[in-house]
Amino acid sequence: MNTSGPVDQGLRLIPFRGLRYVPERVGSLAAVTSPPYDVVVRPDGLHHLESADPHNIVRLILPQADTARDRHRQAAATLDRWLAEGVIAPDPDPVLYVYEQRNDEILQRGLIGALALSPAAEGIVLPHEDVMDDVVADRAELMRTTGAHLEPLLLTYRGDGGTTTGAGAVIDRTVLREPLLATTTEDGFRHRLWAVTDPSDRREIETDLARHQALIADGHHRWATYLRLQQEQTAPGPWDYGLVLLVDTARHPLQVRAIHRLLRNLPVSRALKALTGHFRVERVEGPLPRALDVLAEAAAVGNAFLLAGDGGFHLVDRPDPALLARTVRADRPDAWRTLDATVLHSALLDEVWRIPDAPEHIGYIHDTAAAVEQAERLDATAVLMHPVREEVVRELARQGVTMPRKSTSFGPKPATGLVMRSLTLD
Repeated sequence: MNTSGPVDQGLRLIPFRGLRYVPERVGSLAAVTSPPYDVVVRPDGLHHLESADPHNIVRLILPQADTARDRHRQAAATLDRWLAEGVIAPDPDPVLYVYEQRNDEILQRGLIGALALSPAAEGIVLPHEDVMDDVVADRAELMRTTGAHLEPLLLTYRGDGGTTTGAGAVIDRTVLREPLLATTTEDGFRHRLWAVTDPSDRREIETDLARHQALIADGHHRWATYLRLQQEQTAPGPWDYGLVLLVDTARHPLQVRAIHRLLRNLPVSRALKALTGHFRVERVEGPLPRALDVLAEAAAVGNAFLLAGDGGFHLVDRPDPALLARTVRADRPDAWRTLDATVLHSALLDEVWRIPDAPEHIGYIHDTAAAVEQAERLDATAVLMHPVREEVVRELARQGVTMPRKSTSFGPKPATGLVMRSLTLD
């Protein structure tokens, strides 16, 4: 976002001693990485990652046990054991990291460091989505028990496009050197990581970032967790900072994708029947890419969703204006009131289908095909969404208006497992 406006104190990113896998102690760096915890499609994706390598990071971010307390204790014990065995080791000195992700179409570079925490009211780090308290509570207990930040959040800021000075110039110089690590994950992305060790480079980054504010692109629940844990502390310390990846979208624009809903206890037949008189419903021919094209065309005109789960696809659009007037809050900007996610939660989930927004009723799935497959397997309904435009997200964030949770999926997301942060080493 353009952040040259009035920010009294901007971003402050400090070095830390990263925890990283020792390549000689694992099958491969790619085999121990994972997508962020909330992108892993359970249970299939989890089992796949666990079997990829006995030291895969999912054993820390998504530990498996009978109770939440046992899961968190298991993660802490696993981390301690891997540190003792030399599977994971801290870097010798605090540094900032340059992180690169690329495939045949995308090149993204940014800075990984420990970012000074600030509430949204200060206008330094801006959220754009609401969060779920139970998820924040779970992530908070995991961080407390492990004493670590296990995966970086993805934050964006908008630089001035300069190439001779500032954070971007430091990144450009750094990537000319030999990286600390390089690996290619199964999604085809190539990852490289460098350490920024020169004090003058760090000062150049610090001066540049102090003029900017950031938008949380991915990791709202973890950012809320950082803030909750900071409030529990009685003295300044490592809990005042959170592990992040900062990307300048003036240089590296992010992709924005939708996050789909899985309505676990609602078959498609019941979902469609309840829509009578509230929305227009049309059956759409497959396959999935063709049906998504139809959704995109309808979403360009107004609110539209694609239902799946019964072997077919159903376009749901043209909501009854009286339904929207009755169910959507009137005290929000028009950009918020017309969001697909707003209409979905306010009109469809709350009013028409009367489904509580709780994990046992609604799943949030990033992968479109996985959402359809799970809905068909469970005799449930997948609600496929069309992405929100990035400029809408930014403008609402500037106004301090949060979108319904899980409204967007920015990417590419950093691979989890390449660098972690211990809260006892800083």
